[in-house]
Amino acid sequence: MRTKSLLMILLLVCVAGKTASAQLTGSAVPASRTTDQPTAETRQSLPPSLDSFNGSGIVDKPVPGAVRLSLLDAMDRGIKHNLGLLLSQQQTESARAERWRNLSALLPHVSAGSSENVQKINLAAFGIPISINGSTLVGPFSVFDARATMSETLLDFNLLNKVRSSAESERAAKFSLQDARELVVLVVGDQYLLVLADAARLETAQAQLKTAMTILDRTRDMKAAGMAAGIDVLRAQVQMQAQQQRLLVAENQLERQKMVLARTIGLPVSQQIELSDSVPASPTPPLDLDAALARAYTRRPEYLAAQSRTRAAELTVKAAQGEALPTVQMNGDYGAIGRSPGSAEPTYTVAAGVRIPIFQGGRVRAEVSQARSELRQRQMQLEDLRSRVEFEVRSAWLDVKTSADQVEVARQTVTLAGEQLIQAQDRYAAGVAGTLDVVQAQEAVATANETYIQSLYLNNVAKLSLARALGVAEQQTREFLGGK
Repeated sequence: MRTKSLLMILLLVCVAGKTASAQLTGSAVPASRTTDQPTAETRQSLPPSLDSFNGSGIVDKPVPGAVRLSLLDAMDRGIKHNLGLLLSQQQTESARAERWRNLSALLPHVSAGSSENVQKINLAAFGIPISINGSTLVGPFSVFDARATMSETLLDFNLLNKVRSSAESERAAKFSLQDARELVVLVVGDQYLLVLADAARLETAQAQLKTAMTILDRTRDMKAAGMAAGIDVLRAQVQMQAQQQRLLVAENQLERQKMVLARTIGLPVSQQIELSDSVPASPTPPLDLDAALARAYTRRPEYLAAQSRTRAAELTVKAAQGEALPTVQMNGDYGAIGRSPGSAEPTYTVAAGVRIPIFQGGRVRAEVSQARSELRQRQMQLEDLRSRVEFEVRSAWLDVKTSADQVEVARQTVTLAGEQLIQAQDRYAAGVAGTLDVVQAQEAVATANETYIQSLYLNNVAKLSLARALGVAEQQTREFLGGK
């Protein structure tokens, strides 16, 4: 059953990874883990390109004792420490730097400098048939020059559209950063819920072991009284040892899952963690699907990022076409020149020019063709993503409703299995049934408890996935999980 939840998360995360592959480099869900419970789940690894969401770029120092964490505390820590989010922030900085790099080509370039040189030259070496006092040597003489120079591109459609394209790319990077925050909320929420589920399994295993030990003691007493056979004692002892094995597995899984959560939110893996929140089990808030879809198209960060990348591709086409258009540049300088600083006189130069491309060997045509191909790819990806947004919202809503029904059925099953165990114990004590009925009833209780834990976990993950599909995971996680 956990595989179902994994596939749901995997679908959402992979879509985000495809639309923001230049920004994201990490994983949203932990590696494989198994349990010997009747309804064991198996976790699969996500693509390596998303593996960084399982780690932390900043790790706090361990503190004595246990750190108490609520769900929102864990999410806040994840937003501050998660490696995938920190890497996405750096990608945003890179996009900003690229925009400034393109913008600098359109801004004035001003520099200043001074020089003073002393020369003695031979006029004959330059073919000048002049001699002074019978010598063609002139000098030594000095020249001092202090000058500020300026150059600026007044008109260049190629550079202008490159600046606009890089600005859209920067916007896309910002949306991708916001999407990375949504992914961190989804990942941390999933990890937190897994710890709660494993803690519930541990409590269930402890209770089942206690019940098995009680049944074993009673069976031994009944055998001593001649009311039970040796096979009944042996069967009860085997069942008790099976419960011990389950308890050991549950303890191991809980500790491992705590370490996975610690890595995700920037805590040392050696740090003791104590969760302060219980497993959410609240009804799902009402949802208008049509309104939810309209909101998703305006809030989903990866969809907004895809729109910005499409606009950036359109401007890249215009930039490529602009290489065939004339450009206008201006250059100038102002300074003082003379034989020495004291005798220097002000001078200046102003020049403007037009460059008209005539023949460039087909380079412009090739770049325009390549830019148009990139634009068509972006447009197709955007259209596909729009369809996927609707698919994810509707699928997540169906999963929420179905898993809610499963929780209710599982809760009733737990009650019935408990009653079955009580009746089996009473029948065994009355001598009308053997330990086989009791063992089967114990297994039914174990299965019912595991099913309830799984269904509750799946319901909460479905709520998280719905919030992610709507693009409001960070803002409304508490509402979807029943918080205030």
